[in-house]
Amino acid sequence: MLGFNPRDLRRMMKRMGLEVEQVSATLVSVELDDGSRLEVREPQVFIIKAKGQQPMMYVMGSMVRIEPQASESEEISEEDVRLVAEQAGVSLEEARRALEETKGDIAEAILRLQEKRG
Repeated sequence: MLGFNPRDLRRMMKRMGLEVEQVSATLVSVELDDGSRLEVREPQVFIIKAKGQQPMMYVMGSMVRIEPQASESEEISEEDVRLVAEQAGVSLEEARRALEETKGDIAEAILRLQEKRG
């Protein structure tokens, strides 16, 4: 980590015509497109404002990447697999695959399987 002194950083920014505000935070979390998350623990956070510009956030600290975990709501139950298989007239394996492809959406899985069959 860079060894910036917050006071020196504020002075330098002020000379450049930027307003700097330090924010007291215990954790900064950024959600990424792939579902993972970056967390900065014990961060030093600064909001930097310049006239006519969007505010910028400068975050320093110990960064950790957290990979997504499958939640229980994403798990596909055997009951759902049997229902889809019965309604679409397919095997349990085909029904499970369709539910996985539709992220557990029963109606969408049945419709897709019926379209494939007929």
